[in-house]
Amino acid sequence: MNNGPVEGNQAPSFDMPTDGGGSVSLKDLAGKYVVLYFYPRDDTPGCTKEAIAFTGLAADFKKANAVVVGVSKDTVAKHDKFKAKHDLGIILGSDEDGQVCEDYGVWVEKNMYGKKSMGIERSTYLISPEGKIQQVWRKVKVPGHAEAVLEAIHNA
Repeated sequence: MNNGPVEGNQAPSFDMPTDGGGSVSLKDLAGKYVVLYFYPRDDTPGCTKEAIAFTGLAADFKKANAVVVGVSKDTVAKHDKFKAKHDLGIILGSDEDGQVCEDYGVWVEKNMYGKKSMGIERSTYLISPEGKIQQVWRKVKVPGHAEAVLEAIHNA
């Protein structure tokens, strides 16, 4: 089972379509911190709060030379709706085939009310400007998380 890259490892490369008909790849973001956060599904309560929290700090992340990319298996069309509905100011990557989730080890078996299913574990990877994994947060709790990630960049 792939538990994803660990701190100090080279970050797995990615290239995926984004909201607004764009695309995002690790190589295009070289020289910047990349906050790659994985979330289960657009427009669910926790995922919405997390996206809004990152959006609220978008200017601070930009000042810290960081780009925030939220990743789920939702389609680009769903991302566009989610972004418009909540006025989100971050990039949303669409990993429909699940390859990026696999590469980062966040596609896991979940147990909800005794029922097992596969899904995305809410996780965040902070990637250094040199493309190395700087810090990893698994099983993220949303309150205060965006602030913690920003603080980790400031302390780097």
